[in-house]
Amino acid sequence: MARRTHRNHGSASRDDLSGNRSGNRRSGNRRRLSQNFLNDPGTARWVVRLAEVDPDDLVVEVGPGDGAITRFLAPEARRVLAHELDPRLAARLADRYRDPALGVRVVHGDFTRARPPREPFAVVGNIPYSRTADIVRWCLDAPELTSATLVTQLEYARKRTGAYGRWSRLTVLTWPWWSWRLAGRIGRDRFRPEPRVDAGVLVLRRRAEALVPWERRGEYRRMVELGFGGVGGSLSASLRRVYPAGRVVAALGVAGVAPSTPVGLVNPNQWVAVFRALAG
Repeated sequence: MARRTHRNHGSASRDDLSGNRSGNRRSGNRRRLSQNFLNDPGTARWVVRLAEVDPDDLVVEVGPGDGAITRFLAPEARRVLAHELDPRLAARLADRYRDPALGVRVVHGDFTRARPPREPFAVVGNIPYSRTADIVRWCLDAPELTSATLVTQLEYARKRTGAYGRWSRLTVLTWPWWSWRLAGRIGRDRFRPEPRVDAGVLVLRRRAEALVPWERRGEYRRMVELGFGGVGGSLSASLRRVYPAGRVVAALGVAGVAPSTPVGLVNPNQWVAVFRALAG
């Protein structure tokens, strides 16, 4: 928003003070909602390109804000459902896309409380950092979701994609059905207001062929929870609480995991190999 310039540089008028209060409220709302808007069109276009949207796709956008990403999503997708929590921004965006031919419908409300579409769809969004965990959980639980391309804090994306050589429980739990990838980094100077940290583009994609049959997800989850249970710091020690020691040693050997390897250093594909060896 452009800053208003006043010729009178003396004491502030009542209108000036009112404008300042209004601006402060808007700034406060943005901080409360963790809103950091993309202000670089090239970056917004790049995020949409990473999402690999097709003309037949239904796309649900999370936190469109002032429409930086919506602008590039609309021409690429069959339809865009843009969920915006801020009523002022939702109204502004709805007015901009009031023509049904543009294929954008703005939904004012909390995205995480919305029912997922009953047809295949993708999620794209520059999401509020404070709601990252809730939004990712919503995506993973949506039966028809095919992919999610999310601008998150860089640190979150790194942790979920093994960037430090360590793997999180959530990534391992969902790996048989979802791939997790850090697709790139976005400098904090590409946002307004400028956040304290850089962002990352996290891409989740549902696998065309599951690495573990869906009907065996309960068994896989129990094994992973057991492994992360924390006994002696190693996966071997944790698994031996339930499985015979000989079978654990053999399964780790098949997966290429040394017996002393800490749980967090076992990559998701190795977890799947261990499960297959233990479960038969």
